[in-house]
Amino acid sequence: MRLAAFRRTDDPDGTRRVGLVVGDGSGWWLHPFAEGTDLVALLAADPADREAAADAAAQGDGLQPGDVVLLPPVQPVSMRDFLTFEAHVDGMERGHGNPGPPAEWYDAPVFLFMAPHAVTGAYDDVAMPPDTERLDFELEIAALICRDVRNVTPEEARAAIGGYCVMNDWSARDVQGKEMLLKLGPSKGKDFATTIGPWVVTADELDDCRDADDFLDLEMTVKVNDQLVGADRSGHMGWSFEQLVSHASRASWVKAGEVLASGTCASGSLAESWGRNGSLTPPPLKIGDVVEMSIERLGTIRNVVAPVEDTVAAVAPARRRDRAGTRWEASA
Repeated sequence: MRLAAFRRTDDPDGTRRVGLVVGDGSGWWLHPFAEGTDLVALLAADPADREAAADAAAQGDGLQPGDVVLLPPVQPVSMRDFLTFEAHVDGMERGHGNPGPPAEWYDAPVFLFMAPHAVTGAYDDVAMPPDTERLDFELEIAALICRDVRNVTPEEARAAIGGYCVMNDWSARDVQGKEMLLKLGPSKGKDFATTIGPWVVTADELDDCRDADDFLDLEMTVKVNDQLVGADRSGHMGWSFEQLVSHASRASWVKAGEVLASGTCASGSLAESWGRNGSLTPPPLKIGDVVEMSIERLGTIRNVVAPVEDTVAAVAPARRRDRAGTRWEASA
């Protein structure tokens, strides 16, 4: 089952509805659920109840793509982005002059917290962020959590995963690089946009897509201006999504409405190619570029890089303390 969040084109901004997606390719239809239906609650519902609600929605009139604006499937209560593809880590590390993944990468699935209010829809324009000349994409698969869990095993964690969607973790690599010199992880290099969508495919729909180790194994591709620039399979993750949820829940709550992402797949970003090539090849994204990501069975997101839309204040440098410790001076 595919579930989408949307508003009609004539709805006021801020309207949020939930619909059942029917059909394939560009010929899909969207059948609205009853007013007030919550997508996360629908994912958590008993499968029989969810099917009954879907059957009722399918009996109503459907909306065509031109009738709706697809919204992010969820407004996340939190977002965690993992680093699970060994080949991607290898390429990034080589760009920093290292021979490959550090030994510590293999010990546990690390993650960073993201800005949940920065999510954008599957076909929204994404504005070029300020202060960057190295805008990049990151092709990922994301899981939507539908139940609160804490200290769960991977086996118990499966029931908390309501479904999956495509994710683009947009990154300003030059800004990110400066920030990570301080050993604190990225902040302004990441918090301007994260695209998720186009809809959520319920977990039970993908039971036939698991490999011998019970990992989801789906083809993943990314194109820039209709040219294929990266491809991988989700089956190459170092940990399963159930293991990621379990790890995140150790001595901590993972809450319904959270998004947990795989991290970038192999060749799923420009920066990985820059690391392997030793040059900015392919070039960073520019205004007008179209980034299209597709994951088998999950669908396609397609975003245009738009001009900078906001006027921002200049970055304030730190004041410096003089060696005598008696006064502060503005940085040069």
